[in-house]
Amino acid sequence: MDTKLRQVYLVGGAVRDALLGVASNDEDYVVVAETVETMLSLGYQAIGTDFPVFLHPVSKDEYALARTERKSGSGYTGFTIDASISVTLEEDLARRDLTINSMARDTNNKIIDPYNGQTDLKNKILRHTTAAFSEDPVRVLRVARFLARYGEEWTIHPETYQLMLDLKDSGELDHLVPERVWRETEKALGEQHPHLFFKALTGLGIFPEVDVMQHIPQSAKHHPEGDVYKHTLLVVKRAADLKFDLETRFAALTHDFGKANCYLANGNLYGHEKRGLRVIKQFCDRLKVPNRFRNIALLTSDNHTKCHTIFALKPVTLHKLIVGQINALKKPEIFQQFLQACLCDAQGRGDLFVDKPYPQAQYAEQIVDQLNKLDRKKIIQQAVIDGHQGPAIGNAMRDAEINCISHYVKSFTA
Repeated sequence: MDTKLRQVYLVGGAVRDALLGVASNDEDYVVVAETVETMLSLGYQAIGTDFPVFLHPVSKDEYALARTERKSGSGYTGFTIDASISVTLEEDLARRDLTINSMARDTNNKIIDPYNGQTDLKNKILRHTTAAFSEDPVRVLRVARFLARYGEEWTIHPETYQLMLDLKDSGELDHLVPERVWRETEKALGEQHPHLFFKALTGLGIFPEVDVMQHIPQSAKHHPEGDVYKHTLLVVKRAADLKFDLETRFAALTHDFGKANCYLANGNLYGHEKRGLRVIKQFCDRLKVPNRFRNIALLTSDNHTKCHTIFALKPVTLHKLIVGQINALKKPEIFQQFLQACLCDAQGRGDLFVDKPYPQAQYAEQIVDQLNKLDRKKIIQQAVIDGHQGPAIGNAMRDAEINCISHYVKSFTA
């Protein structure tokens, strides 16, 4: 902290995390009873456009003038800001989303906690700080993300959840900016319990593709866990439990997006793999989802049942899947993400399945290992000697790859 400032406080997440005994990524400070001119004279660099925020000249930590916010329009940008010297620390803390984020610590390490954040932290409750919670629809996403961070032992306070419902009913959630929704979603996917993010937001209309999964039945033999909604949350949970990357977790979320569409149209789930492609594209277009997420999601939706039944596939079909559609030889990382998403799909079906082996993945990997051992230079040279050129050389390579797969399949089943 800067001793030249008369009233400066560590605030928000850093205080919360210290009380939880976990490391904090950054430290934010609030400065009370100072002006922009004073901050600049002390060497702070102004970075705020909507309100006065500065970077410390040495540590580069963020220092913001204490402020209040008054709702003046729709969405999370419709605010009038007051950062005058009369704004108190308590008034600044009052504008924050949750009580556990509305604490401060002074230069003597004293905790200032006017909204009982420490009590809620102890009792594992996510509670809005004041009625100002309803002025920013992004806070609905943040509540869900904190639940995804902390886990099922935590609860959203009933009054806070009612405010979330009220924001839906008032239409305020309709003003959520797509890029901001995706930003919070991507962060939530990286938390320890990402399935709780989507569970907390179910019914609020933010993710209609997830909402519609509720009560879509599945075969009890293959899905004893219940409907498509329950299955999807378990698949996302499994991906997080296995610490798979964000793209794999997104593929886990979206892999059955076609099932509700299929069932509502036809009364069954046949063909949900292909139907899911359009739903995923619409989801990604709406939220401006980056292509690296979109591509693995589409690949997984289209091919996950083929992976489950891989032992029954003929060499030509295996080649089309592994070399043609997945492009596993040139994109091994995407190949692994695909197999991991399929593994989560197979194991995300309740306690009886969660640790069940998934030999399909090893089988696919061994096929790729065999393909990688091919002497491709020699195959091309022989094709040229045989008088092939242009596309015919590519066909010769394809035939060699299929023959390689065929030999492996025969040896595997022998």
